[in-house]
Amino acid sequence: MEDYKKEFILFMVECGVLTFGDFVTKSGRKTPFFVNTGRYRTGSQLARLGEYYARSIWQNMGDRFDVLFGPAYKGIPLAVTASMSLHSLFGKDVAFCFNRKEEKDHGEGGSLVGHRPVDGDRIVIVEDVTTAGTSIHETVPVLKKIARITVAGLAVSVDRMERGTGEQSALEELRKEYGFRAFPIVTMKEVVEFLQGRVVGGTILIDDEMKRRIDDYYALYGAR
Repeated sequence: MEDYKKEFILFMVECGVLTFGDFVTKSGRKTPFFVNTGRYRTGSQLARLGEYYARSIWQNMGDRFDVLFGPAYKGIPLAVTASMSLHSLFGKDVAFCFNRKEEKDHGEGGSLVGHRPVDGDRIVIVEDVTTAGTSIHETVPVLKKIARITVAGLAVSVDRMERGTGEQSALEELRKEYGFRAFPIVTMKEVVEFLQGRVVGGTILIDDEMKRRIDDYYALYGAR
């Protein structure tokens, strides 16, 4: 596993974004782990998060893209900080844009802020965690309505590796439906492998009992 992925896992724990215990997901599944990106709350955290996204995007996409798009609302700061880090780390001066939940009917109008996509643009969507892919299904038609663009990729922070609407993961379903690259900074498999038995902040987050609970969860809801 690359060093930046190990650093990112520890960073999520440090920020309280990745936690272990008893939780219920939006879909009603009882889960022993939870990823809450709303816990990134400071400028320094956002700057570091942008670097992890930038490294993942560069590793998976190279420079074969022109625009980062952040779906409202959580995707907005992600696209902005990733674009800044792509410039500082790799010299890639990439445009960014994001959408409003409601279309503006005054001033310049429209639903997009930032770069307005033009014919030929290759766009990478930047999201936090994709479970059912709902925001992606809403976003792609909006972008394609504006110009003859290509959605080249989807970058997320963590792949929970759970079933989407069928037996495959949500990311795999999106890859097949839209034909773009869909990739996480880390997968939950990588998280578990790295943290199992490891002392972090004086605590072993994934001991034998937690590992059993995670295995049981994936036996029920894991992607095939």
